[in-house]
Amino acid sequence: MDKLNLCIIFGGTSSEHDVSRVSAASVIDNINPEKYNIYTVGITKSGKWLLYEGDTDAMRTGEWESGKCTPAIISPDRTVRGIVAQSGKVIPLDVVFPVLHGKYGEDGTVQGLLALADIPCVGSGVIGSAVCMDKCMAKIVFKNENIPQADWVELRRGDRADVEMIEKKLGYPCFIKPANAGSSVGVSKAVDREGLLRGIEIAFREDEKILIEEGINAREVECSVIGNENPESAEVLGEVLPANEFYDYEAKYKNANSKLLIPAPVSDEMRDEIRALAVRAYKACECRGLARVDFLVDKKDGSVRLNEINTIPGFTSISMYSMLWDKAGVGYSELIDRLIGFALDSER
Repeated sequence: MDKLNLCIIFGGTSSEHDVSRVSAASVIDNINPEKYNIYTVGITKSGKWLLYEGDTDAMRTGEWESGKCTPAIISPDRTVRGIVAQSGKVIPLDVVFPVLHGKYGEDGTVQGLLALADIPCVGSGVIGSAVCMDKCMAKIVFKNENIPQADWVELRRGDRADVEMIEKKLGYPCFIKPANAGSSVGVSKAVDREGLLRGIEIAFREDEKILIEEGINAREVECSVIGNENPESAEVLGEVLPANEFYDYEAKYKNANSKLLIPAPVSDEMRDEIRALAVRAYKACECRGLARVDFLVDKKDGSVRLNEINTIPGFTSISMYSMLWDKAGVGYSELIDRLIGFALDSER
């Protein structure tokens, strides 16, 4: 059997550039080299695309840009279906795995490029990626599907912030989030009007649209989903115990005191409820390939609310998404193979 030409894209211009490098390096280190010819394209923080031919250690440290790199792009020309280097060399591709987190990678932009190029892509397409990246749009879809979630208010740049209405509808505490920023960047918690106004200002630094959400004293429980038209959820759930007051960027990636509980200590009934809601939300948002679906479980009454869907979650061997599948008997290398298989089965 001929090897598949697989391109892994990493880096990007989002605030999650560093996380993307680590995820992509982990994929490369664990993929079966007998099945794939691996080509690696890195996107610098300034947005330059480079065909990278070095080791994964340099990807992790960020030193890859000083290695063997050639300016290159993935052509949108459907007759090319591959990488075009500055030298004119063309590398045909069978499939692309965009290991990109956040804006301009997880939001449908790269997925649109690959759709134009007629190259299969691991993960959701344009619609699923864009809807799940935009927290406000996702909220609208969840509401339409009668999926329980925290109450919210949407605010666009230039709108007058009706503080009294927000306070009456949501109360305190509340969370202020950019609609289109990943990894809790720009997210803050407000316990009074001063904190609310400050949080609005912070969130607008990251996006033109923000989400103000009801604060719930909740546990954070996560579910891994895989598949296309008939997705399935991992039998085991995970719970996040953030080192900080909530699971912000620092708690996710810099504070070693944050913990993951696998399996999450929930009842069988709650586990089944969360798994079913995760699949419903995944299908409603037209997700494909993979997603991690995050929930809030109220500490007072045990009620479950959907928080968000991440269509390209952290993807190292010790990330929640892959660890939940590992507990279900699907090892990391096998998981990568399955995701590539779903990309090749996907109808464009």
